[in-house]
Amino acid sequence: MGLGKGRKLGISRDVGPALERQHQCISVDPFLVHLCPRGAKSHSVPSSDFSSFYRYAVPGLVMVLTSVFYGNRTAGPSIAKIRDSNAVALSGNTYIPVAVFVGGTSGIGQAMAEAFARHTNGNAHIIIVGRNREAGERIIAGFPKPTSPSAKHEFVACDASLMKNIQETTTELLTRLSKINHLVLSTGILSLHGRDETEEGLDKKLAVHYYGRWKFIDGLVPALVKAKEAGEAANAFSVLGAGHGGPVDLEDFGLKKTFTEYALRYPSLSFAHAFPGHVRTNIMAASPSAFLRIASPLVTGPLSPFKRPGDAGEYLLNGLVNTTLAPGAWRIGEYGEDMGKTNYFGDAESRRRLWQHTVKATGSTENTK
Repeated sequence: MGLGKGRKLGISRDVGPALERQHQCISVDPFLVHLCPRGAKSHSVPSSDFSSFYRYAVPGLVMVLTSVFYGNRTAGPSIAKIRDSNAVALSGNTYIPVAVFVGGTSGIGQAMAEAFARHTNGNAHIIIVGRNREAGERIIAGFPKPTSPSAKHEFVACDASLMKNIQETTTELLTRLSKINHLVLSTGILSLHGRDETEEGLDKKLAVHYYGRWKFIDGLVPALVKAKEAGEAANAFSVLGAGHGGPVDLEDFGLKKTFTEYALRYPSLSFAHAFPGHVRTNIMAASPSAFLRIASPLVTGPLSPFKRPGDAGEYLLNGLVNTTLAPGAWRIGEYGEDMGKTNYFGDAESRRRLWQHTVKATGSTENTK
C-alpha cells in the first residue's frame, strides 16, 4: 500500500546538497555522502590547493566506493519482467499521453524518456527539457516514429538553475498544452566546491536539485490537474534520493527538499520522490570539480557495479507508470518499488514553513489551496 493511499507525508530531508548559507559542507551528491556536520565551516577545494584537495576529495570518493560495493548488493527484480510490465502499462493507453522530462538530455532522465517512447511505440507527446539542444534532438531522433497524428516529440531549451528561466518555460508550455500526464524531474549537478551562487542568489546545486524542481511542479501542476480531470494518469516524479535524509532543521530550510506538500494541496494527483540507486551516468564526467572528472572512469567504467542507465530507466519507469497509480505522496526505491516511510522524517509544521520559504526563494506566488 503506497503512502499516497490516504497517508500524507510531511517534509523530509530526503537527500540533497549539504550546501547553504553558513552550513556549507562538501557533499558528493547523488551518493548522499556528507563530509562535514551541520554547523561546520564552509570548505571549498581550489585546484591549486592539493592538500585540501586530497584531504576532502579522496575520503569522499572512498566513502562513495564503499557505499557502492557494500551497499548495493540487494538483487532487484528481473529487468525483463519490469520491461514487460512497463510495456503492458503504456501500450494499453486509450489516449495519447503527454510526458515532460526535465533533465532528459542525459543519464537517468534520458533513459526514462527513451523507455517511455519505446513502450508507447512513439505514440505520445514527449517533451525533453534541458540545456543541450543537440543532445535532446539526437535522443528524439532515436525514438520510434509515431503512427498517430496526435503524437509529437520535441525539445525545449531551459537552464533549470535559474528560476526566471523556469517561469518562462512553464508559462509557455501551459499556453499550448491542454494537459500533462507525467512530469519527470531528474536535473543534477555533482561538485566538491562550496557555495556557488547563481545570479539570483541561490546556491546552484540547491537551485538545480530542489528549488528548480519545485518551481517546475508549481508552474505545470494546472496541466496535471487537467489530465486527472479527464480521467487519465497524472503524476510528478522527482528522481534524487528518497529515503536518504535526516531530521529537519527548521532554521536552515536551504538544505531541505520535499514535494509532499503538493499532495495535500492537490489530493487527486500523485507526487513521488525516487532514489535511483547507483547508476553509470555522466554526472561525474560533467562535474565542475576536476577530481570527480578524473575519477569518473574508475567509478562508472566498464567494470563498474553500477546499474546501466537503460536498466535504471526501466526500473524507475516502473515506479512512474505502475507503482504511483493512486493519488498522494510516494517515496520510490531504486527498482520502482514503494519505500513507505523508511528513513522518513517530517511533521506538519516543518512542511508549512518549508512551503513558505520555497515560495519566497523561488519568486513564486503563494498558493493558498
